[in-house]
Amino acid sequence: MPTVQVLDAKGKQAGSLEMKPDVFGAEIRAPLLHQAVTRELADRRAGTHDTKGRSEVSGGGRKPWKQKGTGRARQGSTRAVQWKGGGKPFGPTPRSYDKAMPRSMRRGALRAAMAAKIAAGQLSAVETIGVTDGKTKSLVARLGALGLAGEPTLLVVHELAEAVARAARNVPWLTVETPTHVSVYQLLHAHHVLFERAGLLALEEALAK
Repeated sequence: MPTVQVLDAKGKQAGSLEMKPDVFGAEIRAPLLHQAVTRELADRRAGTHDTKGRSEVSGGGRKPWKQKGTGRARQGSTRAVQWKGGGKPFGPTPRSYDKAMPRSMRRGALRAAMAAKIAAGQLSAVETIGVTDGKTKSLVARLGALGLAGEPTLLVVHELAEAVARAARNVPWLTVETPTHVSVYQLLHAHHVLFERAGLLALEEALAK
């Protein structure tokens, strides 16, 4: 049965949570995780890249020289692709990089990512993060006491309070998320994952449906 350590304020084990094996004891399927991560990173792309083709660049309306008799290659426009300042052949145009993935597969990938973190011992929980003053120093000190500092860390809180969001925005190695928005890429990218107890139970309940 998957078990998650519950840490106290000093980073010592204060108990454990036994998670549902049908939720967080799922088979870790690398191809499914790869597909989920590829989809998420592709969805982040704006797709606004654009180059001008021959018909879009300005100028070039007049034939540069007559067709025959000059000894040079025939040319119809100075905006053809072989000319400096001409159009770009086969360049990128605006497009959507969104990839479709069935909901059941997305949920399965999230279960597998959680199972991988639990199996690797990289996932733990606390009762509450306990930062109410909104200061970065307080949050870093709190995470340092839990043995989490300096490495990519994902903090999943039950509800994202303004104080926690303000304290975390200046910490480059920390990502703060809620259970309803945590993603496969965030889980796999983080070296350490810390859940608030209520947030972990909320995610388990959501994935069990």
